[in-house]
Amino acid sequence: MSQQPVSIDDIYALFQASQEDLKRSREEYDRRAAEADRRSAEADRRSAEADRRAAEVKAESDRVMQKLERSVAETTRAVNALTTRWGRFVEELVEPAAVALFQSRGIAIRETHQRIKNSDKDLGMEIDILVVNGSEVVIIECKSRLSRDDVNDLLDKLPRFKQSFPRYSDCQVYGAVAGIEIDEGVDRYAYQRGLFVIKPSGDTVEISNDLRFRAVAW
Repeated sequence: MSQQPVSIDDIYALFQASQEDLKRSREEYDRRAAEADRRSAEADRRSAEADRRAAEVKAESDRVMQKLERSVAETTRAVNALTTRWGRFVEELVEPAAVALFQSRGIAIRETHQRIKNSDKDLGMEIDILVVNGSEVVIIECKSRLSRDDVNDLLDKLPRFKQSFPRYSDCQVYGAVAGIEIDEGVDRYAYQRGLFVIKPSGDTVEISNDLRFRAVAW
């Protein structure tokens, strides 16, 4: 069977068909590219929205945290101020009674001092009440509520006291703790560590240690 010769029309028809295929391919490519761009734009929009919301949440969280921090700071200042006022109240209650209290225990007090402070960087120390008779000194730590930590703080001060206040280096140094309220067992703990314990009694205060007590000297 002989082949029909290829005519110009056949070549043109083939060219036209290929052009149509190319056009459809380009249109499909453009459609897919446009869809990809749309999806990318949508993703960018959603990402921007998510970033915006995250920024709003962070800003609100920061605002709430700052408000909370201010509230905590204000509360802390108020509590510290109240604690300080109560501590001063205890000092004002104990200091006038100190002479008679310790004279009754054989320590002939001649003078009392409140808020004695050494601000030295290494030897710094503050004493609530100091009672002195020339050869003996009693350091009194005053708290509105006396805790075991307060007792330990005084026990830490006592061995260092003479270094902070060398003018008393030749004195016998004793310790005492005073509180309006005393945590359970703390008075016994202080007693066992050789400290005087001062408690409220009517309109004044008293040393609660029994007469068998022997104070530790530093």
